[in-house]
Amino acid sequence: MTPLALEPPAEEPVSLAEARQFLRLDAADEDDLLAMLVTAARLLVEAASGRCLVDQHWRIALDRWPRTGEIRLPLAPVSAVLAARVYDSAGTAQQVAPGVLTLDRAADPPLIHMSQSVAEPGRAHGGIEIDVVAGFGPTAASVPAPLRQAVLRLAARWFEERGDVASRDAASLPRPIAALVAPYRRVKL
Repeated sequence: MTPLALEPPAEEPVSLAEARQFLRLDAADEDDLLAMLVTAARLLVEAASGRCLVDQHWRIALDRWPRTGEIRLPLAPVSAVLAARVYDSAGTAQQVAPGVLTLDRAADPPLIHMSQSVAEPGRAHGGIEIDVVAGFGPTAASVPAPLRQAVLRLAARWFEERGDVASRDAASLPRPIAALVAPYRRVKL
């Protein structure tokens, strides 16, 4: 199972104005840098938590349908299944009928249940594609406050302590920021 990002979030969980206010910056001359740091901080918080923050479109590629009839998604939270297709041996996509795949949003990790049998793919690799929306919601206001605070604090840390601090943080989040992310972290067993 391979997740592929199709479309980034329409907005970051922390706006440029919020980041500028947090850092007490009046001038806008470093807005490009600050915006880049907010995006980088979001990506690191998403990686550390195993959660997508603001809604974004992803494609899940599968080689074959699971025998159990359940697809455990590698992304969370997932709010919608947009489309699903199966490729035949000629490489032509056949749409999966709506209602055949049902999303269980309450499960963690999210599950897609197959309500009936579906055509088997005609190619060995990536013969099934499922497009989903992953994230807490379409706006920054949908993201839990501790995760937004983690993004804000991490971006501010990188802004204030320029240099190699970003590469050190990539190995593990600083403790105060890790504490904000911990309740949302997906644990793999």
